[in-house]
Amino acid sequence: MVHPPSAAAPIGRIGDRFELEISDLGHEGQGVGRWQDRVVFVPGALPQERVAVVVRRVQKRHLEAELQAVLVASPHRRRPPCILAERCGGCSLQHWQDGPQASWKEQLVVQALRRIGGLECPVEPLLLPATTLGYRNRATIPLERREGDGQLRAGYYRRGSHRIVNLNRCPVLDPRIDELIAPLKADLEASDWPVDVHLEQEGGLRHLALRVGHHSGEILITLISSFDELDGLEEIAAHWLERWPQVVGVCLNLQPLATNTLMGPETRILAGRGYVSERFAGIDLTIAADTFFQVNTVQAERLVPLLLEAFGPLEGQRLVDAYCGIGTFSLPLAAAGATVLGLESHLGSVEQARANAAANGLSRATFEQADVAASLMEWLPDSDGLLVDPPRKGLPGPVCAALAATPPATVAYISCNPATLARDLALLTAEGSLVVQRVQPIDFFPQTSHVETLAVLKRV
Repeated sequence: MVHPPSAAAPIGRIGDRFELEISDLGHEGQGVGRWQDRVVFVPGALPQERVAVVVRRVQKRHLEAELQAVLVASPHRRRPPCILAERCGGCSLQHWQDGPQASWKEQLVVQALRRIGGLECPVEPLLLPATTLGYRNRATIPLERREGDGQLRAGYYRRGSHRIVNLNRCPVLDPRIDELIAPLKADLEASDWPVDVHLEQEGGLRHLALRVGHHSGEILITLISSFDELDGLEEIAAHWLERWPQVVGVCLNLQPLATNTLMGPETRILAGRGYVSERFAGIDLTIAADTFFQVNTVQAERLVPLLLEAFGPLEGQRLVDAYCGIGTFSLPLAAAGATVLGLESHLGSVEQARANAAANGLSRATFEQADVAASLMEWLPDSDGLLVDPPRKGLPGPVCAALAATPPATVAYISCNPATLARDLALLTAEGSLVVQRVQPIDFFPQTSHVETLAVLKRV
């Protein structure tokens, strides 16, 4: 039995141990409870549970604690599908049944709109995936060599740390790339190449990146390294291409900088080609190693008819697609009759988007490299509608204010962060010129705390 500290003992010291009732989950999927008026976050704990914890970090307004034991388990707790789930930080909710996961994600959007945005928007039921495992079409896996024996390790980081949890399989990955992890690790181990993910020594291999076309089945292997002096690199690339017919290319990406940006600006083709082909919502796409594409192909395709409905009828409409990537949504909109201008800061994505438009005969879709936040309003005056798919930080405040002052007829906002979506929707509707017509959450990331949301706004 873990006894609470005495009333005289101060609460909130590292090492304090106590029992806790878990009432909710935080936005990162950690259990939330209260102890003597302090909020306590406990990774691995679930609502309806009583747990024993030990404080590991003291913050100004909350405590962060480690789960020591589940004293009373949630009726919805389950054995995780992955044997590494309790240690690996890649998934935070594998120990929770799929139904409660979905309900919580829906409420996450509702509560963000209410608490952060001050909005009482009806939220439609979460669009559930057909499968909650095997859905990720790409993986970027950190690499290291273990101290002492130098054994190669590959895996995602332990939650809240930079310590790698060594893995050979990952059940949320598409099985066609999942089955390559172990043999690729074995070949990299035999290569004796230097491995230094954090550039703490002299550099070397940093990540193993895998990408698969969900519909095409084509696979691209990319090694991310700080330098290219790796003996036998072309030979091993040719071997992989010959060994696995589904592998269409092997690339080397050079990232010599110790930044949070995983890939550097230079990618070399070592064998085969530098992209996978994919059929997405009736459009033929090429997707390179270093360009963004939604990780859940099937769920992303479900967005397309929602966008067609939001902007429709599309014939003759002029749309701007901000943060357009390789034209994932621009091209289906153009195929349906709209004239679409895609804006994107990453030059490689712009070039791919242009090539994808040409390959599909969609001259109505054009693409420009631009600082979207800085230049968006310059492109809007002659447009009927705007699609935005910004990064997690959302839209800059001045952009929201400018849109609220001079809005297009329709704004469709795709968000991967309910908090910044709620903040931005409040700004967009502040002038009363735009109203939220629809909020549709979609589960792109089962077994994690992330949720995608489409919000549709109309000009009053």
